[in-house]
Amino acid sequence: MADPHSVTSASFDFALRTFGASPRPVPAELEYDTRDPYAVAVVLHAGPSAVRWLFGRDLLADGLLARCGDGDVRVGPAGDPALVVVELNSPDGAAVLEAPAKEIAAFLDRTYDVIPAGNETDWFDFDEELAKLSYQD
Repeated sequence: MADPHSVTSASFDFALRTFGASPRPVPAELEYDTRDPYAVAVVLHAGPSAVRWLFGRDLLADGLLARCGDGDVRVGPAGDPALVVVELNSPDGAAVLEAPAKEIAAFLDRTYDVIPAGNETDWFDFDEELAKLSYQD
């Protein structure tokens, strides 16, 4: 039997907001893997390494319309309606990024074509996720 899972992705530049300077472009990918149907990942290529952030698909979708999120990730419209602001916070640092709203919306539309909103539970493998938590080297 063929693997029913797939990964949807999109590549474009985010812009890193910096104090006292114009935003700097940061190449990035958005990824949606049906093995984790509730989440999206953003992979930011900053310098020689990449940083991967995982957060809720609903958070990204809701952030197109209104500021939302608590804790490490917050998303919301920018002053310019063509942009969305993504704020990432960790103990190692923080970043405020701008992303094109149209590109994010198009990416999300493609993810909802694969797994419509409300159908995530049909794809979520609870036993597999529980096994990940109990796995020990």
